[in-house]
Amino acid sequence: MTAVWRRWWLEWSRDRGRLGLALAALLLAIGFLQPKLPWKRSLFEHVVVIDVTQSMNVQDELLDGKPVSRLAFAKQALHGALQDLPCGSKLGWAIFTEYRSYLLFTPVEVCANRAELRASLAAIDGRMAWSGNSEVAKGLHSSVVVAKALPGTPSLVFVTDGHESPPLNARHRPAFDDKPGEVAGVIVGVGQARPSPIPKLDPLGRPLGFWGADEVAQVDPRSQGRGASVGQESMVEEGGAEAAGLGATPGSEHLSGLREPYLRLLAQENGFAFHKLRSAAALSKALRDEALSRPVRVSGDARVLLAALAFALLLVPYLTALWAARRSRRLAAAAGA
Repeated sequence: MTAVWRRWWLEWSRDRGRLGLALAALLLAIGFLQPKLPWKRSLFEHVVVIDVTQSMNVQDELLDGKPVSRLAFAKQALHGALQDLPCGSKLGWAIFTEYRSYLLFTPVEVCANRAELRASLAAIDGRMAWSGNSEVAKGLHSSVVVAKALPGTPSLVFVTDGHESPPLNARHRPAFDDKPGEVAGVIVGVGQARPSPIPKLDPLGRPLGFWGADEVAQVDPRSQGRGASVGQESMVEEGGAEAAGLGATPGSEHLSGLREPYLRLLAQENGFAFHKLRSAAALSKALRDEALSRPVRVSGDARVLLAALAFALLLVPYLTALWAARRSRRLAAAAGA
């Protein structure tokens, strides 16, 4: 009975080997037709808005152990994060200065245009600013308007230190009709919390020292005073804790630190996430967050899968023979025992 079973097993194994070889050949032949395999994957489409106002020139970040500006630190992190976006994702650059954001170019595919994206990122600097003002809330609203006007409504990545200049008073905050959730996004906060002097640069970017307290608006102009019922009197609105809650530091506005509580407030009001920039790896993870992704149907190359299946079929006879030999040795050892 054992001899009959062994003969049947050998014949079946031999036939199965031929069948596997034929199937492997068929799979390889199909591969020459370059078939496509439809599947879903998560891709990303971002408009990255970079604050180029003067406070972003504060050198309170470190790269390779050397002090660098917030702008340089943010650009370096974006340069590294760009590498991790999956092919098929899209990215576009924009800048923020004064009270609005300006789109440099619409999102393009990252893998085919990586060199161009990096070159254009490297060219972004403070010389692009056309005003000394830095009205962050208005700039964020302007960025939302830009994103909503683009096909597909890409998500928004707003990179800033949150320094409003002139500072805001809570009673005079700008009001917008933006609805949270219309645009997905993340606010990326750059800089250290401890305030530092703001460099003063000429139009060519050459240093001219630092801004002094008498050269910078210390309170919201609309809070300084307004006409009263008595001639030549003015009614002054105190900023106090309300102004501080918006990141304002009356009397010290010529110094700049990361206004994290204020940026978190803006993020909450707009339905955005907040990310405190610390490294390119962490920023990369934030840019690939599931909340910013969009599932799309793509066509993948099926040749790799077909080749893998063909290789597996070619291995089956050898693995079967190996398993049978090991089983025979175990049976022989058991019989001898």
